[in-house]
Amino acid sequence: MIYRQDNKHRCERAAEYLVDNNSTIRATAQKFGISKSTIHKDITERLEKINPSLYKATKQVLDQNKAERHIRGGAATKNKYLTKK
Repeated sequence: MIYRQDNKHRCERAAEYLVDNNSTIRATAQKFGISKSTIHKDITERLEKINPSLYKATKQVLDQNKAERHIRGGAATKNKYLTKK
């Protein structure tokens, strides 16, 4: 599959940002001004074909984020109700 140069560059930049900052897909999307869906597709599908070693690094970060998301969700709910008081 042939990727346009700017799409390839976008995939790699987003993945590097995600790994370097141990970021989430949502935060990465916000940083680059791109939708979460596009970032997710770039990182989980396109990047594997473009840069397999970077893909492995991003996969580790995404797996870690998935394992921790219930904790972040609970903390967000707690903060929501603490600020209402």
